[in-house]
Amino acid sequence: MKEEKLSYYLNKAKMIGPNSSEKKIKIAILGSFTLNGLVEVLQVKCAELNTKFVSYVGEYNQYNQEILNSKSHLYQFNPDITFLLVDTRTILGDTYYFPYDISVLDRKKIVEEKFLELKHLITSFKQTSKSKLIIANFSIPVYSSYGIYENKTEFNLKKMIMELNAKLEDMVQKENSIFLYDFDGFMRKFGEAHVFNYRQYFFGDVKVGIDYLPYLGYELMGYVKAVLGLSKKCIVVDLDNTLWGGVIGEDGFNGIKLGPYTQGRPFLELQKILLALNKRGIILAINSKNNYDDAIHVIREHPYMLIKEDNFASIRINWEDKISNIQEIANELNIGLDSIVYLDDDPINREFMKTSLSQILTVDLPRDPSEYSLCVTNLNDFNLLQITEDDIKRSKMYNEEQQRKELQKNIPNLENFLQKMNIKVLIKNGDDFAIPRISQLTLKTNQFNLTTKRYQEEEIKNMVNDKNFLVKYAQVSDKFGDNGITGICIVKKNDKEWIIDSFLLSCRIMGRGVEEGILGHILEQAKKEGVSKVVGQYIPTNKNKPCEDFYQKCGFEKDGEYWSFNLKNTIKIPNHLKVSIK
Repeated sequence: MKEEKLSYYLNKAKMIGPNSSEKKIKIAILGSFTLNGLVEVLQVKCAELNTKFVSYVGEYNQYNQEILNSKSHLYQFNPDITFLLVDTRTILGDTYYFPYDISVLDRKKIVEEKFLELKHLITSFKQTSKSKLIIANFSIPVYSSYGIYENKTEFNLKKMIMELNAKLEDMVQKENSIFLYDFDGFMRKFGEAHVFNYRQYFFGDVKVGIDYLPYLGYELMGYVKAVLGLSKKCIVVDLDNTLWGGVIGEDGFNGIKLGPYTQGRPFLELQKILLALNKRGIILAINSKNNYDDAIHVIREHPYMLIKEDNFASIRINWEDKISNIQEIANELNIGLDSIVYLDDDPINREFMKTSLSQILTVDLPRDPSEYSLCVTNLNDFNLLQITEDDIKRSKMYNEEQQRKELQKNIPNLENFLQKMNIKVLIKNGDDFAIPRISQLTLKTNQFNLTTKRYQEEEIKNMVNDKNFLVKYAQVSDKFGDNGITGICIVKKNDKEWIIDSFLLSCRIMGRGVEEGILGHILEQAKKEGVSKVVGQYIPTNKNKPCEDFYQKCGFEKDGEYWSFNLKNTIKIPNHLKVSIK
């Protein structure tokens, strides 16, 4: 990963004009050391995502005062994300330099005291702000006054910092809105000697040198993308010289480079990285100019081919142009082009993809295959605030979707096809189990999303526990498998009318009448509770056109900016659905 110089970001930030994008992010930065330039890096990177960026930077080393004062400028700013970066020297004070002036017991007491101080800060922040808090862990210094004897010293400085980091990690695992940024990992990745510039430190308390500030900004953008719901869903890969070394049409089955030996190891390593991403829910697809029989033979039969045919949700191995192929892949998977990452060793193919389909993230793979894996692992585009059960099952779900499409080919009549699908819709009230997935769907769903309101987990939790709100989710299954939680409806309730705040459906179950089943249940429940009408709003975006006429088709009538349904009427739930309530 090669970053631009800080000067690039400083100059480009000056040229950023007004942004009318519907996406907006408010970011606060608090720290115990100088972070001049980080705002500009984040600003430029947000602009590249067509996202309006607003920032707040706390006063130098005033993070305690900012967090503990409920009327501080920090809380008045009301950020979406707050980054808190505190240096190890700051948190430990003189103990950082003279740990062995005190006993082992006292060193353990200091760690506990510092952790409780941080816990108090985090608790105060959580009680006052709805912002996501990203707190950096503490970097472990390479130097020790004890030298090589450090590792033989009980509860040494290294272990003190590790213990403090472990306590923080244990704490944030139980919190939905608090995350731990691995700042120590950042220092290890680039090397303390490179990142930490003593001249800059002595003259300006700069802990991250200006040459590495853009790299820090890049890593922090992983959280920004996750909060905005901009994480990528799919990796489309080339085959020759990408998943394996050599050209199958020229080198043959036994001549390609793939396996635990020198020339084959880089490709085997890349497959391991991709397979690991696939197991946590990233979709894999193939886009290759090749003879199908030759290429599929490798995928099916090569002893070192780790990624099997079933791991690919879509396969395009042909002599068609790669632009058309990848568009077909997106249509087949029913995902946006901006959800795709494209890997191809050929720079000409990459440039063609960039100029033709700029929405796709086309990765500039290094010329040396040994750097492929590092290139992919350095991407910050697959981060999620929460990895749900549905994410883990995603690859399996897409394979099941292929079976559905095969059935549909054989049954061209849509109604007959839907009848044979045995579609079951289980509708439940929002609960702790579903909150992460509900939030995730609001953040990521664009096509069938009537209002595109985005909610974090804490906001969903508050609505679930609020009697004035009704939060419903739908689990959908059919003869081929379980689609998981794929439908959401959030309603604001009052005595006379219900207002549909959010109504959305995962793209993978669109067109099967599930949305009508969910809405029918909402209307039925409203009628039982004596409500006279239910109203909803369609707020158009660049991506949600598929649902623009949903309310009209379901019998709602236009009422100013809203659509209104008189509960004297009824909505017919498609007879191919088996809807149950729990």
